[in-house]
Amino acid sequence: MTTGTDLLALSPVMPVVVIDDVGDAVPTARALLAGGIGVIELTLRTPVALAAIERVAADVPDIVVGAGTVTSPEQAKQAAGAGAKFLVTPGCTDSVLDAAFATGLPFLPGAATVSEAMRLAERGVSALKFFPAEASGGAAFLKSIAGPLPQLQFCPTGGITASSAPSYLALPNVGCIGGSWLTPAKLLAARDFAAVEKLAAEAATLR
Repeated sequence: MTTGTDLLALSPVMPVVVIDDVGDAVPTARALLAGGIGVIELTLRTPVALAAIERVAADVPDIVVGAGTVTSPEQAKQAAGAGAKFLVTPGCTDSVLDAAFATGLPFLPGAATVSEAMRLAERGVSALKFFPAEASGGAAFLKSIAGPLPQLQFCPTGGITASSAPSYLALPNVGCIGGSWLTPAKLLAARDFAAVEKLAAEAATLR
Protein backbone atom coordinates (compact mmCIF):
# COMPACT_ATOMS: atom_id res chain seq x y z
CA MET A 1 0.00 0.00 0.00
CA THR A 2 1.69 3.17 -1.18
CA THR A 3 -1.09 5.64 -2.01
CA GLY A 4 -4.37 6.88 -0.62
CA THR A 5 -6.14 5.13 -3.48
CA ASP A 6 -4.65 1.83 -2.29
CA LEU A 7 -6.02 2.62 1.16
CA LEU A 8 -9.55 3.02 -0.17
CA ALA A 9 -9.40 -0.50 -1.58
CA LEU A 10 -8.60 -2.26 1.70
CA SER A 11 -12.18 -2.60 2.94
CA PRO A 12 -15.66 -1.29 2.14
CA VAL A 13 -15.75 0.17 5.65
CA MET A 14 -12.86 1.74 7.53
CA PRO A 15 -13.60 1.53 11.25
CA VAL A 16 -13.12 4.88 12.97
CA VAL A 17 -12.16 3.93 16.50
CA VAL A 18 -11.79 5.97 19.69
CA ILE A 19 -9.76 4.15 22.34
CA ASP A 20 -10.03 5.40 25.93
CA ASP A 21 -8.31 2.41 27.55
CA VAL A 22 -5.10 1.33 25.82
CA GLY A 23 -5.83 -2.22 26.92
CA ASP A 24 -8.78 -2.29 24.54
CA ALA A 25 -6.71 -1.52 21.44
CA VAL A 26 -5.41 -4.99 20.61
CA PRO A 27 -8.62 -6.94 21.32
CA THR A 28 -10.60 -4.41 19.30
CA ALA A 29 -8.23 -4.77 16.35
CA ARG A 30 -8.36 -8.56 16.63
CA ALA A 31 -12.16 -8.52 16.71
CA LEU A 32 -12.32 -6.38 13.58
CA LEU A 33 -9.84 -8.62 11.81
CA ALA A 34 -11.75 -11.76 12.82
CA GLY A 35 -14.87 -10.19 11.34
CA GLY A 36 -13.16 -9.63 8.01
CA ILE A 37 -12.10 -5.98 8.32
CA GLY A 38 -8.38 -5.62 7.65
CA VAL A 39 -7.94 -1.93 8.49
CA ILE A 40 -8.42 0.24 11.57
CA GLU A 41 -8.25 4.01 11.99
CA LEU A 42 -7.36 4.90 15.58
CA THR A 43 -8.26 8.53 16.17
CA LEU A 44 -5.90 10.86 18.01
CA ARG A 45 -8.69 12.07 20.27
CA THR A 46 -7.53 10.54 23.53
CA PRO A 47 -4.28 10.61 25.52
CA VAL A 48 -3.67 6.90 24.87
CA ALA A 49 -4.14 7.02 21.09
CA LEU A 50 -0.45 6.90 20.13
CA ALA A 51 0.20 4.07 22.58
CA ALA A 52 -2.80 2.24 21.11
CA ILE A 53 -1.33 2.56 17.62
CA GLU A 54 1.99 1.21 18.88
CA ARG A 55 0.35 -1.83 20.45
CA VAL A 56 -1.79 -2.68 17.44
CA ALA A 57 1.15 -2.26 15.07
CA ALA A 58 3.24 -4.60 17.21
CA ASP A 59 0.66 -7.20 18.25
CA VAL A 60 -1.79 -7.34 15.31
CA PRO A 61 0.48 -7.12 12.27
CA ASP A 62 -2.18 -8.50 9.92
CA ILE A 63 -4.37 -5.40 10.30
CA VAL A 64 -3.41 -2.11 8.65
CA VAL A 65 -3.41 0.44 11.46
CA GLY A 66 -3.62 4.16 10.82
CA ALA A 67 -4.02 7.40 12.72
CA GLY A 68 -7.13 9.52 12.35
CA THR A 69 -7.97 13.06 13.47
CA VAL A 70 -4.48 14.25 12.57
CA THR A 71 -4.73 18.02 12.94
CA SER A 72 -1.13 19.21 13.27
CA PRO A 73 2.26 18.56 11.70
CA GLU A 74 3.54 17.22 15.02
CA GLN A 75 0.74 14.67 15.21
CA ALA A 76 1.60 13.44 11.73
CA LYS A 77 5.21 12.86 12.81
CA GLN A 78 4.18 11.23 16.10
CA ALA A 79 1.71 8.88 14.40
CA ALA A 80 4.34 7.76 11.89
CA GLY A 81 6.77 7.20 14.73
CA ALA A 82 4.20 5.12 16.61
CA GLY A 83 3.88 2.73 13.69
CA ALA A 84 0.85 4.07 11.83
CA LYS A 85 0.67 2.84 8.25
CA PHE A 86 -1.53 5.71 7.07
CA LEU A 87 -2.90 9.08 8.19
CA VAL A 88 -6.36 10.64 8.01
CA THR A 89 -7.13 14.32 8.62
CA PRO A 90 -10.55 15.91 9.22
CA GLY A 91 -9.55 18.95 7.17
CA CYS A 92 -6.25 20.08 5.70
CA THR A 93 -3.97 23.08 6.09
CA ASP A 94 -0.78 23.60 4.12
CA SER A 95 1.39 22.70 7.10
CA VAL A 96 -0.52 19.48 7.84
CA LEU A 97 -0.45 18.50 4.16
CA ASP A 98 3.30 19.13 3.97
CA ALA A 99 3.88 17.07 7.13
CA ALA A 100 1.75 14.22 5.82
CA PHE A 101 3.73 14.14 2.57
CA ALA A 102 6.97 14.22 4.58
CA THR A 103 6.09 11.03 6.45
CA GLY A 104 5.97 9.09 3.20
CA LEU A 105 2.78 7.38 4.38
CA PRO A 106 -0.42 7.16 2.34
CA PHE A 107 -2.98 9.59 3.70
CA LEU A 108 -6.51 10.83 3.26
CA PRO A 109 -6.76 14.60 3.72
CA GLY A 110 -10.18 15.89 4.67
CA ALA A 111 -12.29 18.09 2.42
CA ALA A 112 -15.89 19.25 2.69
CA THR A 113 -16.23 21.60 -0.29
CA VAL A 114 -15.49 21.58 -4.02
CA SER A 115 -12.81 24.24 -3.59
CA GLU A 116 -11.05 22.26 -0.87
CA ALA A 117 -11.12 19.14 -3.03
CA MET A 118 -9.77 21.05 -6.04
CA ARG A 119 -7.00 22.57 -3.96
CA LEU A 120 -5.89 19.16 -2.75
CA ALA A 121 -6.03 17.84 -6.30
CA GLU A 122 -3.65 20.64 -7.33
CA ARG A 123 -1.20 19.28 -4.75
CA GLY A 124 -1.35 15.84 -6.34
CA VAL A 125 -3.86 14.20 -4.00
CA SER A 126 -6.50 12.01 -5.64
CA ALA A 127 -7.93 10.15 -2.61
CA LEU A 128 -9.67 12.27 0.01
CA LYS A 129 -11.76 12.01 3.13
CA PHE A 130 -15.17 13.71 2.81
CA PHE A 131 -15.96 15.00 6.31
CA PRO A 132 -18.37 15.58 7.94
CA ALA A 133 -20.25 13.61 5.31
CA GLU A 134 -23.87 13.76 6.40
CA ALA A 135 -23.64 17.36 7.60
CA SER A 136 -21.97 18.43 4.34
CA GLY A 137 -24.54 17.10 1.89
CA GLY A 138 -24.06 13.35 2.13
CA ALA A 139 -24.24 11.00 -0.83
CA ALA A 140 -26.12 13.57 -2.91
CA PHE A 141 -23.18 15.98 -2.69
CA LEU A 142 -20.65 13.35 -3.74
CA LYS A 143 -22.85 12.27 -6.62
CA SER A 144 -23.10 15.87 -7.83
CA ILE A 145 -19.32 16.41 -7.97
CA ALA A 146 -18.43 13.11 -9.67
CA GLY A 147 -18.91 14.76 -13.06
CA PRO A 148 -16.69 17.83 -12.65
CA LEU A 149 -14.09 16.05 -10.49
CA PRO A 150 -13.92 12.52 -11.96
CA GLN A 151 -10.28 12.05 -10.97
CA LEU A 152 -11.04 12.16 -7.24
CA GLN A 153 -12.03 9.27 -4.97
CA PHE A 154 -13.47 9.71 -1.49
CA CYS A 155 -13.85 8.03 1.87
CA PRO A 156 -16.92 9.77 3.32
CA THR A 157 -17.02 9.79 7.12
CA GLY A 158 -19.29 11.37 9.69
CA GLY A 159 -22.82 10.35 10.56
CA ILE A 160 -22.87 7.32 8.25
CA THR A 161 -24.67 4.22 9.53
CA ALA A 162 -24.96 0.63 8.38
CA SER A 163 -28.28 1.49 6.75
CA SER A 164 -27.01 4.56 4.89
CA ALA A 165 -23.69 3.01 3.87
CA PRO A 166 -24.94 1.37 0.65
CA SER A 167 -26.08 4.72 -0.79
CA TYR A 168 -22.48 5.94 -0.54
CA LEU A 169 -20.78 2.75 -1.68
CA ALA A 170 -22.91 2.72 -4.84
CA LEU A 171 -21.27 5.95 -6.03
CA PRO A 172 -18.44 5.72 -8.58
CA ASN A 173 -16.29 8.22 -6.66
CA VAL A 174 -16.52 6.43 -3.30
CA GLY A 175 -13.86 3.83 -2.57
CA CYS A 176 -14.87 3.09 1.01
CA ILE A 177 -16.66 4.72 3.93
CA GLY A 178 -15.55 5.53 7.44
CA GLY A 179 -17.77 4.27 10.21
CA SER A 180 -17.78 4.50 13.99
CA TRP A 181 -20.76 2.16 14.38
CA LEU A 182 -18.50 -0.91 14.34
CA THR A 183 -16.90 0.01 17.66
CA PRO A 184 -19.44 1.96 19.73
CA ALA A 185 -18.22 3.25 23.07
CA LYS A 186 -20.70 1.11 25.01
CA LEU A 187 -19.35 -2.11 23.50
CA LEU A 188 -15.75 -1.17 24.19
CA ALA A 189 -16.60 -0.13 27.74
CA ALA A 190 -18.25 -3.52 28.25
CA ARG A 191 -15.33 -5.24 26.49
CA ASP A 192 -17.86 -6.99 24.30
CA PHE A 193 -15.46 -7.81 21.50
CA ALA A 194 -17.66 -10.63 20.22
CA ALA A 195 -20.28 -8.00 19.36
CA VAL A 196 -17.61 -5.91 17.64
CA GLU A 197 -16.63 -8.93 15.56
CA LYS A 198 -20.27 -9.45 14.58
CA LEU A 199 -20.64 -5.81 13.48
CA ALA A 200 -17.39 -6.11 11.52
CA ALA A 201 -18.61 -9.25 9.76
CA GLU A 202 -21.78 -7.45 8.71
CA ALA A 203 -19.82 -4.41 7.49
CA ALA A 204 -17.39 -6.55 5.52
CA THR A 205 -20.23 -7.68 3.26
CA LEU A 206 -21.26 -4.15 2.28
CA ARG A 207 -20.56 -3.15 -1.31
